[in-house]
Amino acid sequence: MNEIEVLYAAGDRLLVDVRGHDFVVDQPSQSGGDDAGPTPTELFIASLATCIGFYAERFLRRHERTPQGLRVLAGYEMSTARPARVASIDVRLMLPEGTPASLRPALRAVVEHCTVHNTLSEPPSVRIDIEERVPVGA
Repeated sequence: MNEIEVLYAAGDRLLVDVRGHDFVVDQPSQSGGDDAGPTPTELFIASLATCIGFYAERFLRRHERTPQGLRVLAGYEMSTARPARVASIDVRLMLPEGTPASLRPALRAVVEHCTVHNTLSEPPSVRIDIEERVPVGA
């Protein structure tokens, strides 16, 4: 199984290690954090947007089109009901200038099947185990 490690840093700040790529997750100042990084929810939306962007980039290259100028914008709204969750996500895929309109239907079919979108469509099982951390040297 692939693993990502998250360690508590300070305040609301968490340190994330993904295959040796380190980054910080935090909360905005108005929510009590230091705004040192994106929130977990923002990373979730960014995962979808970057997955769509990756699939679009590969599609364009396969069709001998440049991905230069490719842009993905993702907006989201939180649910006002419980449990806390994202209620809606709107993604806009902006194609490089000169991309033929005839490619759009096939491109839509490809990006709508990116791994993150597929995961949202067919949610995985999630198991959460709670363990006590064993002290070093024990």
